[in-house]
This record gives sequence, structure tokens and C-alpha cells, in this order.
Amino acid sequence: MELGFTIAAYVVAAVLFVLALGGLSNQESAKRAIWYGIVGMLIAVLATMIGPGSGLWWVSLILIVIGAAIGHQLATRVQMTQMPELVAIMHSLVGLAAVFVGFNADIELGRVTAEFHAQGLPFPRPEDVTVEGAAFAKTFSGFAAILAKKTAVEVNILRIELVLGIWIGAVTFTGSVIAYGKLAGKVSSAAKQLPGGHILNAAAAIGSLAMAGLYLSGAEVWTLVLLTLLALFIGYHLIMRIGGADMPVVVSMLNSYSGWAAAAIGFSLGNDLLIVVGALVGSSGAILSYIMCRAMNRSFVSVILGGFGGTSGPQASIDGQQVAIDADGVAAALNDADNVVIVPGYGMAVAQAQQSVSELTRKLRNSGKDVRFAIHPVAGRLPGHMNVLLAEAKVPYDIVLEMDEINDDFPETDVVIVIGSNDIVNPAAQDDPNSPIAGMPVLEVWKAKQVFVSKRGQGAGYSGIENPLFFKENTRMFFGDAKESLDKLLPIIN
Repeated sequence: MELGFTIAAYVVAAVLFVLALGGLSNQESAKRAIWYGIVGMLIAVLATMIGPGSGLWWVSLILIVIGAAIGHQLATRVQMTQMPELVAIMHSLVGLAAVFVGFNADIELGRVTAEFHAQGLPFPRPEDVTVEGAAFAKTFSGFAAILAKKTAVEVNILRIELVLGIWIGAVTFTGSVIAYGKLAGKVSSAAKQLPGGHILNAAAAIGSLAMAGLYLSGAEVWTLVLLTLLALFIGYHLIMRIGGADMPVVVSMLNSYSGWAAAAIGFSLGNDLLIVVGALVGSSGAILSYIMCRAMNRSFVSVILGGFGGTSGPQASIDGQQVAIDADGVAAALNDADNVVIVPGYGMAVAQAQQSVSELTRKLRNSGKDVRFAIHPVAGRLPGHMNVLLAEAKVPYDIVLEMDEINDDFPETDVVIVIGSNDIVNPAAQDDPNSPIAGMPVLEVWKAKQVFVSKRGQGAGYSGIENPLFFKENTRMFFGDAKESLDKLLPIIN
């Protein structure tokens, strides 16, 4: 009865998770999709708590309360600008959980084996299990009860599953920690590597395979420890070799890794829902990574192997100088314009200027101007970052357009306002084959009649890549904090 209830609850939860994932693909349905996910997770947790094999109920409840309290604090304190690093560090927890579950599975497997042998009974149990062996298997509870019923083939499969779970989890853990450090500014955003580059990664991967082979051949737990250390190094070195301009791809890639780690946990624990959820997250993260790679003209394989985001030669020199403009000059151009395109970037998120942007949009539209937003697939430091900020500020969905929908319209655009963006509007992607972003599809804002760039200063930005757009004749630099600059602009817009 308990098993039937748990399976039914897991099916309902899985359906809700699928609905949640599908709903998140559309801004209008995203809020409803989040509630699907919340309800699905609540059902899954309750079904697991009261289902077969549950144990230490009060300890589990206490841990859930502690985790919920920490999650609530993070949700209320973390700003939208900090969401990318929050997502990255959350991925690390999934990876760490996979490592712990894998080692725990090995410990439990050893305990069950020892207790069977102490009774003079064979384990893993043969296909023609004895009456005594079947009876003794029923004395175990929880995860040990699942192990006690496994045959030799099933135990070998479990060993493969826990090896994969530990390896993927360890890679995810250190990779996510480094990604968090880069996004939070605690680790340099430049692409760095140890001497040897890919050779070190290859050696660590070969060493991991060797340790896995030894473990599956019957070696002791030291092989799992060494495998974990090698995987931790691989995760660290892969992400350290990725430059700051490519962090949106890294976040989606780590999302995929965390999903596969969760699926591996599900196989080890025999939890069908965890397998389904892990597969959903892993596959959706992989698809998103592929989309991000296409948006940045990156090879998917190069993302997996790390080490992209560097230069391939001397970058082209930039002639001219940046010309500044004040709020009155920008306002005059906007008042004379018939159509305006706004390009938001991470600088808007840092300044929390989305409400000011929304108010500027409202005023311009009320005066009869055509105002639209151009969103690059990797704007910000998290896929969909800008869309979330604009939705939060109540910007109408129908005027928020993707790069492919709006790129051809820039030559007929009177004014483009770039707010805190660098790489996604950088013409070097098309003009300089030695640029770190060479070949990356970008918003071709320089083709508009006038371009105003709202930027704190003359620095190259997070990725460290200089932008020739800032030096073009039709570009003016609107220096200062984005929110403060827009607030100065609003009163003088007709």
C-alpha cells in the first residue's frame, strides 16, 4: 500500500515538474510554472517522508526546516544581480550531495556484505537464493533493505552508478564553486590554466577511468577517494580555463551537470522520481548550453572541455576616442526620434535601473514613439537574466524581442540606448578574427543613426574585452550609474 501511494505521488510530481519546465519557456506562463514546481516538490518530499524505506523521520524533518529557513533567507536577501552566482553555488550543493550519496552507498554495501558473511550466507545473493538468505534479507531496513535483495549483477550495476554519481558530482562541485567565485568577483574572470592545459585534464580523466576500473574489479574504497580527488581537479581546471565573457554558457552547462548528478543519485538510491527529475534538468541544461553555444559561436565540445574565451593573436587596434554626452543631449535626441531600441545588459542589473528603464519606456511610448527592447541570448550572466528584470519592472512582453527578431531593424532605428552591455554589442565579433569573441553573433547597434551607451566609466567591463563601438562617430557615452543617469533623463523627456 505504501509503495503504491509513493509511486502514484511520484507520477503526479513528475507531471508537475514537466509542466513547470514547459511553462518556464514563456514569460506569461512562468509564474504559474513556478507554482507547479513548488507543489510538485512538496508532493515529492511528503511521499518520500512517509513512503517505504523511510527512517529517522524527525531528523529528516529538522533538516528540512533548517534548509527551508536558509533558503528563505537567501531568497529574501539575494539581489537579482546576484542570482547567477546563487544558481552556481546551488549547483555545487547538488554535486556534493551526489558525492556523499555515492560514498554512503559504498559504505552500506560493505556493511550488508559483512553482515551476510557473518551469518555464513552468500552476498551478493545468487539467483537461486536460499530460504535462509531471503529471510535474513528481510531483517534490513531503509537503503540496506534494497541492497540486501540485489543479485551479483545488480550490485555491479550499483557500483557503476555510484562511480558515475561521485565523478559527475565532484566535477560539478568544484566547477560550480569556481563559477560562483568568478561571477561574484572573488576569482579573476580571466581564462587561466595550469601549465599543460588539456594534457592535465586528459591525464586526470584517464586516472579517473583507471580508478573506476580498479574499484569495479574489487579494490578498496581508496580508489573512490582518488577518483573523487581527480574529478574535483577536473571541475576546478575546466572552469578556471573559461573566460568571463562565456559565463552564461558555464552556468547552463553546470545546470546540466547537476541534473545528471541527481539522476545518478536516483539510480543509486532506487528512486524513480529523482531519476526523472535529474534527467529533466540534465537534458534541459544540455539543450540550453547548446543554444548558448550557438548564440556565442562556440563549439559545444569546446565548452565541455573548457579553455575557451582566450585570444588567438594580437587584437586589432582601436582608433578614435570616446565622446561623452550629458542628459540634455540624450533627451534632445530621444525627443526628436520616432523609434527607439533599448539594449539592456548586466550594468542595468547592477544599478537596479530596470524600474527607471520601464518609466522611460512608458514616457516615450505615451509621446507616440515606437520603443522596443533587444535581448541577446547571453545578455547578463545568466540565460534569461534581462527578461526577468524587465518582467519584474512590468515592461510589456510584446516589445521585448530576441536578437534574431530585431537585428535587421537597426539601420532604420533613430536611437539605440545601450545600458551596461559590452560583448553583446561589440563589432569586433565581426571585424576582428583575433578577438576572444570572434564570430559570436551580436546586436548590430552601430548600424543605427545614433547610439548612446550608459556606462559607469571607460573600462573594458567584466570580460576585459575592449569595444570599438564606444569609439565610433555615431556613438556617445552617457557616463555614470545607469539608474542615476536615467533618473536625470526622465524629467526632460517630453
